[in-house]
Amino acid sequence: MTVVAQVVVALAGLLHVVIFVLESVLWTRPSTWRRFGLASQADADTTRPMAFNQGFYNLFLAVGALLGAVLLGADGATGTVGATLAVASCGSMALAAVVLAVGGAKYLRPAAVQFVPSALAVVLTLLAVA
Repeated sequence: MTVVAQVVVALAGLLHVVIFVLESVLWTRPSTWRRFGLASQADADTTRPMAFNQGFYNLFLAVGALLGAVLLGADGATGTVGATLAVASCGSMALAAVVLAVGGAKYLRPAAVQFVPSALAVVLTLLAVA
């Protein structure tokens, strides 16, 4: 069960690395800002600082999840640290997805993409350490 949890935690982390790249590196590309529902290059330029910051938020969650996935497989206190990192990071991802979903019907799909792997990672991690 631990290996399955590690894989799902890592997938949730990698998804957030992709989101980081989109928000902090590729934000002003038309294909990226359109994906996020912006109407124009001017809107992308205006929201770039916010997206840059939000991208790093996602990167930090990803780092916590990926480190948690690695340490989760260790024995003793190190495994406990890994489980804690995995649950805290992926739990934050799942809760952020709930907040996104509350924003309206147009956000349900991206919220689900974020919620499913992160919530599953939390459940599998808790089962692995139980």
